[in-house]
Amino acid sequence: MSDALIAGVSPARLTALRDRESKRFAASRPRSKAALAAGAGAYLDGVPLHWMRDWPMPHLPVISKAKGARITDIDGYEIDDFCLGDTGSMFGHSPAPVAKAIRKQAGRGLTYMLPSEDALEAGALLNKRFGPMLWQIATTATDANRFAIRVARAVTGRPKILVFNGCYHGTVDDVMVELRGGVMANRQGLLGQVADLTLGAVCVEFNDLAGVEAALATGDVAAILTEPVMTNSCMVPPEAGFHDGLRLLTRRYGALLILDETHTISSGLGGYSRVHSLSPDLFVVGKCVAGGMPAAVWGMTEAVAAGYHTANAARAAGHSGMGTTLSANPMQFACLRATLAEVMTRKNYDHMEALAKRLAAGLSKVIAAHGAPWHVVRVGARVEFICAPGPLKNGTEAAAAHQPEVEAAVHVALLNRGSLIAPFHNMMLISPATRKRQVDRLLQAFDEILTDLFPSIA
Repeated sequence: MSDALIAGVSPARLTALRDRESKRFAASRPRSKAALAAGAGAYLDGVPLHWMRDWPMPHLPVISKAKGARITDIDGYEIDDFCLGDTGSMFGHSPAPVAKAIRKQAGRGLTYMLPSEDALEAGALLNKRFGPMLWQIATTATDANRFAIRVARAVTGRPKILVFNGCYHGTVDDVMVELRGGVMANRQGLLGQVADLTLGAVCVEFNDLAGVEAALATGDVAAILTEPVMTNSCMVPPEAGFHDGLRLLTRRYGALLILDETHTISSGLGGYSRVHSLSPDLFVVGKCVAGGMPAAVWGMTEAVAAGYHTANAARAAGHSGMGTTLSANPMQFACLRATLAEVMTRKNYDHMEALAKRLAAGLSKVIAAHGAPWHVVRVGARVEFICAPGPLKNGTEAAAAHQPEVEAAVHVALLNRGSLIAPFHNMMLISPATRKRQVDRLLQAFDEILTDLFPSIA
């Protein structure tokens, strides 16, 4: 029926909110609109990265500066930023130690494919923060995941990577598979993909240890690649015992365990793995690890490194298919060192955790007060309201819980009230620079919006 509720919201109320807020945004940002009209024509669809098309506003705001947990657009609006570059600036925009490191390194060269003193210091800091590993540096987490997959296949001599339905590991082709009616297939919507990706992957639902064991029992799975918590979807937390089960099963069947902490680094100092005492064979983290400078790190245990050296020595001469020219450049290391030593600290994580608790509790209180059939999930400094009941168990449930029409309207309404959240679902981050008054402003705006969407029954 056309008048069926959407995530508990009347379609008429949702349409009214969307139209009103879209008009309000467009009317309030004439300079951004004019600047885009004059200068964006050189880019495909008017954006330098097609992901920017996912923002729900009538047009994008053009940003003039960002500092701490605030961004300012050219129309003069100062915005509380809870998106933080979709985790890229999770520690705030231009943290002072990182900005200082950039200024210092800029006069000493940007790239030369040789190590710097910062590189040597960063290695020790990586072990201190994330645990002892043998590390490599990449430019993006996508690259790091791709290289970790290569190593896993080389070490085990097996072809397949097990991933979870609805997972996110950047744009790694090898794992772009999904379950459709219980059958694995290439993900729908992949542009220009002609390969059958199911030949090198296995797809199982998150939290399904029986499914994992059945897949591993075939003997052709090199590694499980997973986030500790499913993100970039409606967030799905692991059930009790799930990670212990993954570790047990991979050891039993001779597969490796790769943990991608690019988003779950929000969990606490050292990421989810360190907070919850997990023991991956390979570990990946990117985005904010260098304070916003494009960088990612991936590490392996000594046992995996030994297998890597054996495989590497046996291969024919030529390109390994791993690495990019600008990776491990001295600017990355200057920022990585500064972030690990001075930004990624216990004090900052304690601040982030406390405010994230306040945000999650406040969102839950507003949702309950309005009787919305929604719920809230928090992973350390990462918070998300989900427009469906919860908790969610797997990727199929997460996909069904996604409500693009509701989310888009709420996002624009929040921005009009001074709070920016991530365009992908309803993710919000707390940074060391975020303040209590910013959280409270977001909660007040959220309450105002839900008051409009869910009128009192009394």
